[in-house]
Amino acid sequence: MSALEIKHLFGLRGVSKHDIRLILDNAKQFREILERPVKKVPSLRGMTVVNLFFENSTRTRTSFELAEKRLSADTVNFTSSNSSVKKGETLVDTLRNIEAMKIDIVVVRHKGTGVPKFLADNSNAIIVNAGDGAHEHPTQALLDMLTIEEKLGTLEGKNVTIVGDIRHSRVARSNLWGMTTMGAHVTLCGPSTLVP
Repeated sequence: MSALEIKHLFGLRGVSKHDIRLILDNAKQFREILERPVKKVPSLRGMTVVNLFFENSTRTRTSFELAEKRLSADTVNFTSSNSSVKKGETLVDTLRNIEAMKIDIVVVRHKGTGVPKFLADNSNAIIVNAGDGAHEHPTQALLDMLTIEEKLGTLEGKNVTIVGDIRHSRVARSNLWGMTTMGAHVTLCGPSTLVP
């Protein structure tokens, strides 16, 4: 199996069809694990993943934590409300303190657009974007694409309409980039005040 061309997952804009296909195909294989009596494989054994959440999201954080544990990673959950960020610690200081614990992967959710890229520029860890500002939420879009493929077989040539608050939706952006890359025709629809 070939390797990903990207090191970090900031968003789906600019991610190749090869990488999206590889991620979706791996996700399909891992999904089968959920049907087993023992829902655990050693894929990330020996790796430490920090879930760095500066913005609340119970479903996203829990989904990441469960996936990490099922892949045998050591998982640490960080929330800004219980940290030195409350006392004025900067994002880089927080990252340095966490990096000193020899972490491998950082899953980050932040209200600021571009924070995952900023962390990658200041870290040796692999960075995964779990939602940044009004920028992107690539993992949710990958899940949406996986669901469509399970129901319809492929995204190639499919017409997909995304309806709602497009201007502020990071998921809509990621879906637009990812689905278009995979050959879908994407239409965005919403009130004029909510469509950029």
